[in-house]
Order: sequence, then C-alpha cells, then structure tokens
Amino acid sequence: MPFPPSHPSLDRALAGRGYETPTPVQLAVLDAEADGRDLLVSAQTGSGKTVAFGLAAAPTLLGQAERFDKAAAPLALVIAPTRELALQVNTELDWLYAEAGARVVSCVGGMDARKEARTLNFGAHIVVGTPGRLRDHIERGNLDLSAIRVVVLDEADEMLDMGFKEDLEFILETTPEDRRTLMFSATLAREIVTLARTYQRDALRIDATAKDRPHGDIEYRAMRIAPTDMEHAVVNVLRYFEAPGAIVFCNTREAVNHLHAALRERGFAAVGLSGELSQRERSDALQALRDGHARVCVATDVAARGLDLPDLGLVVHAQPPINQQALLHRSGRTGRAGRKGVSVVLVSYARRRKVERMFHEARLNAVWSGPPSAEEIREKDRTRLLDGLTAAETFSEEELTLARELLARRSPEEVAALLVRQRKAAMPEPEEVYDDERMKRDQTRTKDEAFVDFARDADCDWFRINLGREKNADPKWLLPLICRLGHVTKRDIGAIRIFERDTKFEITRSAVERFTQAIQTPAEDGMKIEPTVAPAPKERTAPPRGNRPPPEARGNDRRDGKKPWEKKPRAEGGSHEGAKKPWEKKPRGNDAAGAGGDKPWSKSPRGPKPDGDKPWEKKARPAGDKPWAKKAGADKGKPKYKAKTRP
Repeated sequence: MPFPPSHPSLDRALAGRGYETPTPVQLAVLDAEADGRDLLVSAQTGSGKTVAFGLAAAPTLLGQAERFDKAAAPLALVIAPTRELALQVNTELDWLYAEAGARVVSCVGGMDARKEARTLNFGAHIVVGTPGRLRDHIERGNLDLSAIRVVVLDEADEMLDMGFKEDLEFILETTPEDRRTLMFSATLAREIVTLARTYQRDALRIDATAKDRPHGDIEYRAMRIAPTDMEHAVVNVLRYFEAPGAIVFCNTREAVNHLHAALRERGFAAVGLSGELSQRERSDALQALRDGHARVCVATDVAARGLDLPDLGLVVHAQPPINQQALLHRSGRTGRAGRKGVSVVLVSYARRRKVERMFHEARLNAVWSGPPSAEEIREKDRTRLLDGLTAAETFSEEELTLARELLARRSPEEVAALLVRQRKAAMPEPEEVYDDERMKRDQTRTKDEAFVDFARDADCDWFRINLGREKNADPKWLLPLICRLGHVTKRDIGAIRIFERDTKFEITRSAVERFTQAIQTPAEDGMKIEPTVAPAPKERTAPPRGNRPPPEARGNDRRDGKKPWEKKPRAEGGSHEGAKKPWEKKPRGNDAAGAGGDKPWSKSPRGPKPDGDKPWEKKARPAGDKPWAKKAGADKGKPKYKAKTRP
C-alpha cells in the first residue's frame, strides 16, 4: 500500500528517495490514533524506525506551515546510544526534512565540543546526540531546551544497558513538561516501562514486532568448527558467500585487532571498528564500507545497533554473542529494507549448548553444517567466474579495437587464461578447515549417550611431546596446549603420562587423522609432537613379603584349623570364655582377679575421707570471715570509701 499523507514537505522527500510502501512501524505511527500523543514503540531492527519517528514528529514541529522559521532554540531533540547511530540518524533526518528547510545539528562524543557549541549558538531546529555529550552542553549553557516540543529516545533499551539512565533523567527533566515523548526500543524491559510511566503522558503502545516468527529476510546458519579454527573458518565463510558487504563480530577489542590484521594480511579489503578508535577513525571505517572501498568490517558490539550499511549481505559471528538479544541485533545488520541476508554463527564444541539455547529462545531455525571446505570454495569460484565472463555486456568501439589487437598477438585461449589468472589473483586463497565430527550426531544427546559415544571412540593412538617434569609439565597447561597445536578438543585426549623429559598422551582414533596433519607444522619454542608407542604399565611397588608363602599356597584355613578371620584363644587349648577381653585394661592394686567391685578403669582408692566431707567442698572458714574482705589495716592511710546515695 502507498504511504499515507503525513506532511507535504516530507511526502516530497519520501517520493524523491523512492519510498513507496511503508513498513509496519511507519504505518502505525501515521495512524490517526497516534496523532499528537506520546508513543511507546517496540519494533525489530531494520524496520525503518528513524523515518517513522521523523514522520511522527512532523505535525508537532511544523503544524500547518510549509517550512520552518529561522533557526533559534531547538524544537526537537533526538537521543541515541552510540556515536555511529546518532550520526546516521542525523543523516536520515537531514534528507527527510530538507524540503522543510530544517537545520539538523549533531552533538556526539569524540568530536570537537567547542565547534559543536558554536554551531548550537547559530541556532538549530533538530538536535541529535548521545546522552553524555548532550548533558555536557546543557550544563555548560550551550544547549537551550526551553522550546523543545518533541523528544525522541532511539534504542532506549540499549541506552539503559549502557548506564545512561541518570543522564536521560537529567535531560528529560530539563525539557518542558508539555513536550511529546516518543520512545523507540527493540525490547520493553522493566526499566523501559518504568521510564515511560515517569516521563510520558497517556502513551500509545505500538508493538510492530512479529512474535510468532523470526525475521523472514535473514537465513541463519550454525557452522561447526574446531576450537582453534576460528580464523580459518572466517576466511572460508567470507570466500564462500562473496557478499558485496560483510560484518564480522568479535566479543573483545583484542580479538577485533587480531582478526582485522589477519584478514588484511590475506588480501581482504577490511576495516576495523571498536570503542578504542577515535570518532574520525570510526566514521572513516563506516564510510569506506558504504563507498565500497572496503568489503569486510570487523567490529565489536558497538556496531550491533542501528547501523544501516547498504549491500550488507552477510553477518559472521566469529565469537558467539552473549545472549539472544545480541544475536538478533547483530544479525539485524543484514536483511534490512526487504533485502535478503545470511547470518553465520561459528560454534565450537564447548559453545554448542549455549548457541542451541539461544536459537531456541529466539525461535530461530538454524541450519547446522560444517565450515565451507577449500574444494567447495574453488568450485564456487569456478561457477562465479564463468557466469561473470559469459554475462551479456555492451562494449565500446575502443574496447573492441583493443581486443582485436590483443587477439592478433595472442591466441584466444591465452587471452582467456590471462583473464582468469587476473581474476584469481584478486581472490584470497581458502584455508584448510576441520569439521568437528562429534557435533554431527544428534544435537539433543543425553549425558549417558555422550558417554557411550566416548566409549566407542576410546580406541586411541599414543603421541609424545618433548615436555616433561624437568620443564614443570602439568596437565593443567599441557591439555590446552595439545588442543591448540593439534586442532582437537579435550574430549579427543585420553590418558596423559608425564615423564622426566617428555610426556605421552592418547588421541582417539576418530581425531588421529586431523591431529597428525596439524602437528606437521613446526610448533613454537622448539616443541615437537610425534607418534610413539604406549608406555609400559606402572609397576606395583609393594613392600617385600619376606619368607611368607604366597596366598595361593596358604589356602583358606590356618594351621590350627581356624578360619582366617577368627582370633586364636588367649589360653593354650582354652576358649575365649572367661578370658580377659583385649579391650579391657589390667586390674589395679591387689585385686588381680577383679574382685571387690574394682573396675579396671577406676583409679586407686584414696583412703577414707572425713565424715560428710565432699571432695568438691572447700574447707570451712571461721565464722564471719569473708574471703573477699581485706585484712585489717591493709587500707590504712587510704581514704575511706563513701557509698553514693540517690537523691
């Protein structure tokens, strides 16, 4: 359906940009019920929220006027969580309100604050910024919010997650109370609802998310990789899909720097994006991706929200996201505005359960497979090369003349071979990757079934590494070292035996082939792994037995006919009856037979005590004598104590 009328100036801008069909969220904010009201909107990423709140704010900002008056104090304030998103919103509103003569100003961290202050001094109609920089301008008196009519909170949930709650409350309390507040968020957490109740009046709730189905324009794939194969898997995924634009997500800045350098070294046109870069560097990286000078962007989650990059057909999660919200927001960078996209999650065995749980919670049906092999990529390259060179093309007369001269010097086969070589030179070489065979089994195995699988694979081969006790070898650090060097996991490693100069360990037969291929590459620091034979079993070190015959020669009975568990009688030929028990002590005093009632644990008698005298009683003192009283004359010369009396 066509766009419903919003404002003449904005309608012309939309027509000039080729907007013909509104998205669900754009259609909802233009409904008559939403006219002039506060809005609390939840919509999935890539649904056109920027244009939506731009259209929703137009009646309040322009009214019946065709254009804005001269710029003075700002009329609208848009708050975004990140610098990149704020600058993108600034660009979108700039063309949307261009026909209305709006002056849109951005205030973001990392830019020159003095230059922004001078720009604000000349006046603005719409101000777009991040919470921290906006609060700084307000406190310094550079930003006057007394004329604000509309406040927009874009990605409100992300701003609260980033700790901007105090800044948002400060900014909202500075604006007039009769303003309109438009709050846009991907999710409506408890903090969002609380913020809306505090700073919105009779807000209209708009839910444009499809809860019963995932994003239909994104294809999700989960690829099994070996723990140390992440870098090679990223290379092969990028080469397999050959998307015009791709973004690779890592969890840390260090991982971004490492992977960015690795891709550049292999010949990819890649840029890096993380929080440690300056604003100029981040803007240049995004602009290179938009202009086509770079095809791959390696980024942290700073690029997971709001960024709209054209021709971005592939998202690669080199390291799995922390939760399902991060998965959806990362993947939402592709499949925008009706375009198709692919989201690939690289999963090692240790992360399999976590990724499965994320897909289940997000109601996503991912296709599980191994990473693309080098053979599959070369076959894809062959098909793409033939299709590209045989496509219908129109050539100029100059090009045809040059082609005839070239054919006069070379045969057609040689010309075609040169063209193929030139095309292949621009393609980075694929890598050899390993598929984790264990993850091909049922994804819902129980622990007992996993134990059975391990027992089935328990047939092992022995290897040795030249690290032993003399180099403080310990399984705690040997195990991850073997996994890293051999492209295996700890589940593929059996027994480990540490000796003085080396260590021998087992590798399951199912992993021996790829382990053997991996250890062909020389390891660092002189470490060497090679096949070996099983070590001798540990010898039993029991104390010497002396002349005692072995158990099989002794039989089950003793020489006296008694059973081994029976004790011999105390008296010769007698029985245990009447004899002293081994736990009884010898009788004390002259009562050797225990007569007289004397018990073996009783102490020797102390003799008669005075009649009535109890052992716990103290000797009687003379009458009137107090044990705590001082002797007469002891306090001579000292002042007498006078008891205090109550008034």
